[in-house]
Amino acid sequence: MEVNGMAHVILTVSNFEKCRAFYEKLLPFLGMRPVINSNEMYYCVGGRTAVGIMRSDEQYRAERFVQRRVGLHHLCLRARERADVDEAYRFLQSIGAKIVHTPEDGPWAPGYYSVLFEDPDGVRVEINHVPGKGLLA
Repeated sequence: MEVNGMAHVILTVSNFEKCRAFYEKLLPFLGMRPVINSNEMYYCVGGRTAVGIMRSDEQYRAERFVQRRVGLHHLCLRARERADVDEAYRFLQSIGAKIVHTPEDGPWAPGYYSVLFEDPDGVRVEINHVPGKGLLA
């Protein structure tokens, strides 16, 4: 068996209202279309995957994301062109996203180029570009 990409990822967030407002800007900018927008979930599809956020249980609402805790480290979405990373960076600045690192080259694959930022809960999201198929060949 061989998987055919990633179907979706759902992020559980403690501040659903702030995070939904953030992802309602970010995901459509990335070409993703909302298919669920309720009081419990915001879910978009596009680019052969889906990304959603879900309201956390009440007992966890005071918590924030901790990158090195067991679970998600960060979410990385792949851009089609290097210039798309720069365009995403400008967009992220315009919506006041917390930028962890501006667009930069990385050592993880030949031509790796990315921007890293955080959502309102502190969940780290990366947008990268790797020429051709990169290591996914």
